Amino acid sequence: MTLLRMENTLRLLGRHNAFNVRKVLWLLDELALPFAQEDWGRGFRSTDDPEFLALNPLGTVPVLVDGDAVIRESHVILRYLAAKAGAEALYPTPLAARAKVEAWMDWVAYEMSMPMRGAYLGGELGLSPWNRASFVQMGRAEYARRMGQLDVALRDAPYLAGAAFTLADIPAGFVVHRWFSMKSVEHTALPALERYYERLSERPAYRAHIRNGLP
Repeated sequence: MTLLRMENTLRLLGRHNAFNVRKVLWLLDELALPFAQEDWGRGFRSTDDPEFLALNPLGTVPVLVDGDAVIRESHVILRYLAAKAGAEALYPTPLAARAKVEAWMDWVAYEMSMPMRGAYLGGELGLSPWNRASFVQMGRAEYARRMGQLDVALRDAPYLAGAAFTLADIPAGFVVHRWFSMKSVEHTALPALERYYERLSERPAYRAHIRNGLP
């Protein structure tokens, strides 16, 4: 049986404890979509397997298989799933509202990538090559600065795109959780961000896949 088999149930390929996979699991539960999740990647079946590379030649997780459609990149998958489910509240159709949501998603992808490598992979886990002292220091400082930016953005609204939870809050909700989970950084008072973290924690899907005991 190959990975390209056709079936009605969505299939999510990627280890359940991976950063980018957990974001997709969160949304799948929010949308109550039936799916099957398969562990691929570090500690599980290798993504260098030819069957996996036939789906994603980059060898990265997650990959979503929806019939004959194969989608990679976590934020693309989030958009795809919300659009597929017709989740207007999460991913609005009007372009200005949609752009506001997507801007925060892209902010996490572009602005948080290096800080997470330095502060978390290098500083928290001590993994090479990210554990160089200068890189760790930079990562921690940048992570703190970005969390301060989120705190400012959340002072006048409960969620990043405004009054309601949207896709904007899924990537951001993960990096906020990781910030508060790290023991190697100094946590200054960020009251709006702390309220946001607790607000997200009221969502069962967030508790199941993000604030679930894993950093």
